[in-house]
Amino acid sequence: MEMVSGSNLERLLREGHFVVCGEMGPPQGADKAAILKKCDYFRDVVDAVNLTDNQTAIARMSSVMSSAFAIQGGVEPIMQMTCRDRNRLAQQSEILGAYAAGVRNILCLSGDYQSFGNHPDSKGVFDLDSVQLIHTVAGMNAGRFLCGDEIKPPPKMFIGGAANPFAVPLDLRVIRLGKKIAAGAHFIQTQPVFDCPKFERWLTAIKKEGYHEQVFILVGVMPVRSVKALTYMKESVPGMSIADEYISRMKSAADPKEEGVAICVEIMKYLKDIPGISGVHIMPVMWESITPRLVEEAGLLPRPKPGDGAKKEPVGMLGKE
Repeated sequence: MEMVSGSNLERLLREGHFVVCGEMGPPQGADKAAILKKCDYFRDVVDAVNLTDNQTAIARMSSVMSSAFAIQGGVEPIMQMTCRDRNRLAQQSEILGAYAAGVRNILCLSGDYQSFGNHPDSKGVFDLDSVQLIHTVAGMNAGRFLCGDEIKPPPKMFIGGAANPFAVPLDLRVIRLGKKIAAGAHFIQTQPVFDCPKFERWLTAIKKEGYHEQVFILVGVMPVRSVKALTYMKESVPGMSIADEYISRMKSAADPKEEGVAICVEIMKYLKDIPGISGVHIMPVMWESITPRLVEEAGLLPRPKPGDGAKKEPVGMLGKE
């Protein structure tokens, strides 16, 4: 079936390649040079890069302009868009502008609550939730604004959503994933995996519903530099599950940073051999420079180009427009 956006990410996924995505945080400043520098860590190493949208509710350069600058830096962006900061008018407006600037991938998110960030007194918008935003983008792809007015010409975005395999109860997480697929998601990025048995339970549950055949699953991985960081996620980040094994390894390691790299590479190798998983999403928070090493040590270089020859049968149009 026909491509939606024709982005590098979409083409590789539909051809059956195991994709690798990265992630970078835009700067807390007005100079695009920070983004262009970070592009050097990702170019020819990953297939697309998330540009976060005021991650952890901290004010940064907009994800729309950051995505446009990433294109200048030779990197294909996945523009994150949260429901926290914009109403439906602003969201649709930003999507049109981003598409005109060359952005072809979007990740629709609710967004961290503003109380977590550096403007705790700000007002959260949440005009739409993430499922409704996915539905809105799918409708725009089909040529209509959310109100029903025609778009001339419409954008054609490859639409992503997020999933947390570790939040409870599991049944509701599976239901919510199904809603995102029905709303029009083409790919899903998950929270980082630090608990393989729990992740496998979630994967088994979504396979039972056939969701792995309806959407591309890109699994999150995260390199950590200290046991303190891992312990913080275990104790203070809602919806995270950290296996005691990894905390013990970090505590006993002669060089915790090296152990964190080893754990991340180990998890990447584990994920690439699991049927139903279409790729990994590396989340190197404030450590983008480690990305080339992770991808190389996981045996995922060189990266394929569209048309290089798929490893499995090409995948048709997934998700519901």
